[in-house]
Amino acid sequence: MARAPAVPLAPGVWRIPTAGRAMINSYALVGDDGAVTLVDCGVKRAPARIVRGLAAIGKHPADVTRIVLTHAHPDHVGGAAEVARRTGAPLALHAADVPYAEAGNSPPGDPTVGGARLFARLSSGRFPAFEVAQPLADGDLLDVAGGLRVVHTPGHSPGHVSLLHEPTRVLITGDALFNVAGVRWPVKLFCTDFQMTQLTAHVLGELEYDVAAFTHGPEITDQARERVRGFLARLSRE
Repeated sequence: MARAPAVPLAPGVWRIPTAGRAMINSYALVGDDGAVTLVDCGVKRAPARIVRGLAAIGKHPADVTRIVLTHAHPDHVGGAAEVARRTGAPLALHAADVPYAEAGNSPPGDPTVGGARLFARLSSGRFPAFEVAQPLADGDLLDVAGGLRVVHTPGHSPGHVSLLHEPTRVLITGDALFNVAGVRWPVKLFCTDFQMTQLTAHVLGELEYDVAAFTHGPEITDQARERVRGFLARLSRE
């Protein structure tokens, strides 16, 4: 079965797979005025797939008016500079990750995780640098398709954010959580502070949403909040 270039999640909210069927995802949110906000831009080769995803929902790069990034890792911002060039849209990223974005380099790995330093040496973590027009902060409510709430969930990176689209109750977790063969933690080697990742992810159990959308893995549409809370509750029992 061919991969769908765009998958509807809620009215005006679409998942755009940029690697595999759901291995790496970007998102498009369409406002009543037809303006599009993109969330994440995948790896360096992802822009062509993002453009195909936009075409599938009847949109063009010129319709994109803002790009919101969950964090400064190459599989989320590798295509950001090119997507910004094609669309002319400004880029938004949490302030704590801005220095890494503008240097074109990922935040450091967790020094307490075995192999992290070796992995950092073997994997450059670099991507095309870009300018951030809008530094984000926890609690910001962006004027995106009726309201996109910024939820700072640091640990995977210093400025990692999750995003709650309040009108449709769709939560985009970023890399706070994966949904690969079930809900799970992100890979420790990719985190700046894995313990903090686990601690801050618990805010996702306190939010109100009906759909949990992941940048790695397919969305959960059935009892999404309950399933996320069930996964998070395991940590308190360990």
